[in-house]
Amino acid sequence: MGKDREWILKETADPETVSRLASELGIDPVLAGLLVQRGIRTFQEARAFFRPELQSLHDPFLMKDMDAAVERVRRAVVSGEKILVYGDYDVDGTTAVSLVYSFLRDLTPGVEFYIPDRYDEGYGVSDKGISWASENGFGLIITLDCGIKAGEKVAKAASLGIDMIICDHHLPENDIPAAVAVLDPKRADCGYPFDDLSGCGVGFKLVQAYASRYGVPFEKLIPLLDLTVVSIASDLVSVTGENRILAHFGLKRLNESPRQGLLAMIRLSGLEPSHISIDDIVFKIGPRINAAGRMETGRMAVELLTATDVSEAMRIAGEINEYNNERKSIDREITRAALEMVQSGGNLSDGHATIVYDPSWHKGVVGIVASRLVEAFYRPTIVLTRSNGLITGSARSVHGFDLYGAIESCADILENFGGHIYAAGLTLREENLAEFCRRIDSYVGSTISDEMLTPVLYIDSRLDFSRITPKFFRILKQFQPFGPGNVAPVFETDNVYDNGNGRKVGAEGGHLKLELIQEEQPYRHISAIAFNMSSHFDHIRSGNPVDICYSIVENYYRGIANLQLRIKDIRDREEII
Repeated sequence: MGKDREWILKETADPETVSRLASELGIDPVLAGLLVQRGIRTFQEARAFFRPELQSLHDPFLMKDMDAAVERVRRAVVSGEKILVYGDYDVDGTTAVSLVYSFLRDLTPGVEFYIPDRYDEGYGVSDKGISWASENGFGLIITLDCGIKAGEKVAKAASLGIDMIICDHHLPENDIPAAVAVLDPKRADCGYPFDDLSGCGVGFKLVQAYASRYGVPFEKLIPLLDLTVVSIASDLVSVTGENRILAHFGLKRLNESPRQGLLAMIRLSGLEPSHISIDDIVFKIGPRINAAGRMETGRMAVELLTATDVSEAMRIAGEINEYNNERKSIDREITRAALEMVQSGGNLSDGHATIVYDPSWHKGVVGIVASRLVEAFYRPTIVLTRSNGLITGSARSVHGFDLYGAIESCADILENFGGHIYAAGLTLREENLAEFCRRIDSYVGSTISDEMLTPVLYIDSRLDFSRITPKFFRILKQFQPFGPGNVAPVFETDNVYDNGNGRKVGAEGGHLKLELIQEEQPYRHISAIAFNMSSHFDHIRSGNPVDICYSIVENYYRGIANLQLRIKDIRDREEII
């Protein structure tokens, strides 16, 4: 299932600049073209891109309210006041809490952490959390990855004698909460030079500021960078600017000396320690950390990420891994039911969007199911279930369509909503469901374009296999870490064949493992993997040529590294003649 994708070759970058850069750097013009596409036009800019430096991190005091935040934390540390580190149950929230908690527990014994329950308290700062802080004698709450819209909760905390410092990276509303300090680079009145930090990244800036003012050596912050890269990868913020530096050194830490909890996760995920990539975090480590909050409690994730004992870390990681297996099985079951529902006419939208509802579905996986339905039908998608007497759900969009805007247009009939352009969450009363579906369908129908409804694969460059040399790949690897804003380059090679050794692989033979040759160089073959593309097998096995789009990756197996093409799409040649 899923729609055929349109292949769009990006415009060739300025040939003169490409040629000059290729010659100055001594690299293949294709690689120089990739640099120019990324806005890199000089030798100096290329050096900064290929050799990130921690000294290039911005001064944290450029962030609005940082001074007040650091002084309030200092006052609590010096006076022995109890500090509660509060954050959400997703990967960004739990890594952020783990980072700030790890830093503060070396300074004061009076620090504890709090993760709200997904089902009982929901997303963000909760009344229950503030009451718990008051009952347990906390004078300061530091929120991470949440709080920017928690004006009422900040007022409630103040009435109970509790100060709050908010560290968030979501878009603020017009009124900024009246907390002691509100750290959010997306504040309109904040002049911080980089506004796409993760929630954990904002937490890192807070401890960086504290460390620089109060004589904590920067080296003490290096062990926190493995948490930062896990948040950057999992929260899909851009891997450019300051995030590129944090991700680069975070990966270095994750590969060379990860904390016990992440090492346990790496082992349980079947990954090769010391060869961890952003993709490994996105597809293996992040979902496992998320599973704790989805299936049980996000508190377990923080216990894992702050564990110092090896056997304790392995015990918690084992439990979380079991939750992840359970999550995958529920996710498969609900996805199958949701697909059948749409195909049998159970879509609650008239077809401009996909909206499905079943009160029995597990709230923890509806976001994942929404993403699967987008892959299948390529429409803005909302998956709804019931929780605590209300309908609640997750929304996922297609490229270019602002689904958050669509949901916001229904604010008057919603109990709650939040998120961003491509992913959002919402809660509503059952009696408003029909009206909500009608409005969403109408909004999508009147604003979405045909272009947005066609999945597109952007190709950076055409490439002959002859150019894929060890030197080419060595330099291509230095473009990492990949992610939004610096995605792994996609290449197109036409007229390739399998050398006869291609086969189906995977549990149900759903993937293809190929050995490809290009007609012009029949003696050179390159290994390739094509996930979920076994439908092309018979055509390829019969010796027919195909065109392929792919990224180039390093595949580790039993300690041996091999270059491999990760195929994104395949076209049979006769389709386009």
